[in-house]
Amino acid sequence: MSILRIKKSVYDNLRSHGEETYPHECCGVLVGSADVRGWAVAYAVRAANIRKDSPQNRYAIDPLELVKILREARVCNLEIAGFYHSHPDHPALWSQTDLAEAHWLGCSYLITEVVDGHAAVTNSFLLSGTREEDKHFVSESIEILD
Repeated sequence: MSILRIKKSVYDNLRSHGEETYPHECCGVLVGSADVRGWAVAYAVRAANIRKDSPQNRYAIDPLELVKILREARVCNLEIAGFYHSHPDHPALWSQTDLAEAHWLGCSYLITEVVDGHAAVTNSFLLSGTREEDKHFVSESIEILD
């Protein structure tokens, strides 16, 4: 089973992001490095949710912002480890829309349930598969580091 390792300060910050954007979904990018156990997140970058049609239950990150984050990560010899977003008043489980709009195979997708403006459960899922046609989410453990 894959493990997403993340510093407590980074974990707390992305959960706070969900509280701040409630009742809309927040979103951001996880930056880190991979090893045989999974991803080790070095930091997270908050991103603007550019969805205008239904930001309370959908998110999108501007592709230009994503390229900028990727370039900055590579300067530090890091890469995009995954993405995070919140589910306002909805469980921290992936939806069919989340799966349909996930395209970074091998990356982690962290979801925080935000209930009445307060972060509750946070879960992580690894986007597995070899190509778009067979992609699927697999639950992964979260290890919070001091």
